Amino acid sequence: METNKLYVGNLSYSVNDEGLAELFNAIEGIKVTEARVITDRISGRSKGFGFVTLETSEMAEKAIEAMDGKEVNGRKIVVNIARPRPSRA
Repeated sequence: METNKLYVGNLSYSVNDEGLAELFNAIEGIKVTEARVITDRISGRSKGFGFVTLETSEMAEKAIEAMDGKEVNGRKIVVNIARPRPSRA
């Protein structure tokens, strides 16, 4: 299980990949390697959550402490370690 990949939930629908990366890069000592907002395949609209991959698991812990429950664009976001995607039968 990757401990440097974070789930970020309850995002405003206006947040895009770049905005998500900027949000976490603004934390001192954090380096984002990838940020992705999940979108609907048909409409292209954000589903309100995404994933951020950081360089180390220590950075991930620091990011969780700094961002979990923080208000962003009027919404309290949820940040935690991403769980592996369940396999489909």
